[in-house]
Amino acid sequence: MSKRLHNKVALITGGASGIGAAHVRIFAEAGARVLLCDLQEEMGRGVVDEANRKGGEVAFFKLDVADEANWKTAVAEAVKRFGSLTTLINNAGIYHAGEVDTETNEGWNRMIAINQTGVWWGMKAAMPELLKSGNAAIVNISSLYGVVGSPGSIAYHASKGAVRLMSKSAAIQYARQGVRVNTVFPGVIKTPILGDVPDHMMKALEESIPMGKRGMPEDIANASLYLCSDEAQYVTGAEILVDGGSSSI
Repeated sequence: MSKRLHNKVALITGGASGIGAAHVRIFAEAGARVLLCDLQEEMGRGVVDEANRKGGEVAFFKLDVADEANWKTAVAEAVKRFGSLTTLINNAGIYHAGEVDTETNEGWNRMIAINQTGVWWGMKAAMPELLKSGNAAIVNISSLYGVVGSPGSIAYHASKGAVRLMSKSAAIQYARQGVRVNTVFPGVIKTPILGDVPDHMMKALEESIPMGKRGMPEDIANASLYLCSDEAQYVTGAEILVDGGSSSI
């Protein structure tokens, strides 16, 4: 892979597994120095070791995205280790089912804290350093379910829909200040979060996708790779749906 992210320093949340880990691997291969942030320390350090064995420059930081003070420390750690911060991938998120009448206050608040407020805090904490670079990029990972509705996931839809418009607002605010903000919307992706879905249900789910299959974590990371590279220097406020056509139904 060409060094499309040469001289970039990326902070990637939720980097210990799934879509986040794919971002870490692909960004490191593309020449970025990466701070992998996650609560899963053992898994995260495993991803770090793998990337560094392949010539990457990756470090681990234990980050709770629902803790504003922890965010400030994470940004400071990136700058301390790598000298700057040019790139932010807000990927960390959770999912649980819950309908309008069955979702609890506790479940709602936790989903919003991690999936929505954590994204805002990430942008807020990183922005002073991103502005210094004059050529920075943020990618916020939303979801297909931030664009279309489905039954049974009221808090998840609320959080991911918010990420969509938070990104557009930030994109407009910083459009003339050297910080681009874009959003990627994964569809059904082969990640651990789907590990408990029974085979027959997964088969039915895949059959409902126009392309007839799940995507891979690398599909999402490659979309972010473009958005964070200088190839996308005129792209901000954009939405890339990586969903096998599901949003077109």
